[in-house]
Amino acid sequence: MGIFDWKHWIVILVVVVLVFGTKKLKGLGSDVGESIKGFRKAMNDDEKPAEQPPVQPQQPPQATPQGSPLNQPHTIDAQAHKVEEPIRKD
Repeated sequence: MGIFDWKHWIVILVVVVLVFGTKKLKGLGSDVGESIKGFRKAMNDDEKPAEQPPVQPQQPPQATPQGSPLNQPHTIDAQAHKVEEPIRKD
């Protein structure tokens, strides 16, 4: 006789029904079912490729004088430095 004996499960089921009642268990079962349906629907929606918005034709860039901010690339030039601090023993 182990924990997976069918007699033990019957006793556990009877105790759960006495504690919670059949109405709460029925509501809990339907809530769990709705949650599983929602989860499956979300998983199926993720597998489908998202609809691509229609591609709008790009307008050619306007002619600007050399050196204007519109011709410059939008990058940041920075340099990282490692700072080592001595380990203090208190």
